[in-house]
Amino acid sequence: MYVLPHDCRPGVSASSEHPICHATKIAVGFALLAALVAGCSKPEAAPPAAQPMPVKVIPVEFSAVPSSDTYVSTVKSRRSATMQPQIDGNITRIYVVSGQKVNAGQILMQIDPLKQVAAVQSQQGLEQQQKALYQYNQTEVERQRKLFEAGVTSRQVYDQAVQSFQNSKGAFDSSAAGTNTQRQQLAYYQIRAPFAGIVGDVPVHLGDYVSPTTLLTTVDENKDLEAYIYLPTEQSSRVRPGLAVDILDTSGAVLTHSTISFVSPQVDNGLQSILAKAPIPHLGNMIRNGQIVNARVTWSTSQAPTVSVLAVTRIGGQTFVYVAAPKGNGFLAHQVAVNLGEPIGNDYPVLGGLKQGDRVIVSGIQFLQEGVPVQPMGPQPTGSKG
Repeated sequence: MYVLPHDCRPGVSASSEHPICHATKIAVGFALLAALVAGCSKPEAAPPAAQPMPVKVIPVEFSAVPSSDTYVSTVKSRRSATMQPQIDGNITRIYVVSGQKVNAGQILMQIDPLKQVAAVQSQQGLEQQQKALYQYNQTEVERQRKLFEAGVTSRQVYDQAVQSFQNSKGAFDSSAAGTNTQRQQLAYYQIRAPFAGIVGDVPVHLGDYVSPTTLLTTVDENKDLEAYIYLPTEQSSRVRPGLAVDILDTSGAVLTHSTISFVSPQVDNGLQSILAKAPIPHLGNMIRNGQIVNARVTWSTSQAPTVSVLAVTRIGGQTFVYVAAPKGNGFLAHQVAVNLGEPIGNDYPVLGGLKQGDRVIVSGIQFLQEGVPVQPMGPQPTGSKG
């Protein structure tokens, strides 16, 4: 305890008071004033509790989840023709260009027909000779018949006339048939479209010499398309006609739905796979003959929990969701690691990490942290707090 000097005790006059005593009294006065003020002030109020963040929640429910695999497949038209000539010759005209639409019977190319025209004309000349001989023998057999009936000529002479007539008739018919055949051969010098479609690549040029082994072009009809799906032999026990197939584009979007219509009874030795076909409805130019697409084959469907894609976050390659976990009279955001399957529409099938009834948070995910108070806004299980 600090003891005041003798000169600072009560009863001593201020005039004779030591300077230290005077300063000490002032300090004591300020100390008493501070104590009085501190005794009269109110204690600081505690900071207000954090308000729960409203979030939308969706309970985990069981839905029909398909078991499927995706394979690369090729689109082929059931009406696709490879145009090759049936004769030899030089190309003199090309009437079409690649990508052009053509009608059935439209001329695509012309091969030089001069040699065949000469053959037709030669055959026509031979036919005229045979025709003249035939007409002469026809008249002669009639004349010999009348003479024989009148008894002027013998039976032998009449029989010889009949034989000559029949020989000339056969020669004339043969010559006429030959002329018709040569004339039909002229049609082979014009390459025509077998049906309405689209012209493919035209690798030949004017003046090129072509033969029956030369590829001239292709004509494809962009409808009646089929997806050729090559399935691994491990799936041979599961594949069957009627399985659902989704045709997907490169981004995974569904272009159309179909079903397997054909399963090959044989295994492709080169690919060690089984060919399955699925018809593709006409979609205009969205799918073309020869296009590579993805085909998702659904093997079976079972009930499994699902979660919205809006609820999923990824950290370091791991997928997480936030659930509204009960805590006292409220709820806290709890981060749960989940194992998800391939997306189906706007949902993921849950393979592990969640159970039915868990309330998954689907709004404000970017603002959440572990343990943050939340206020669920949405469907809640019976008997839960909220």
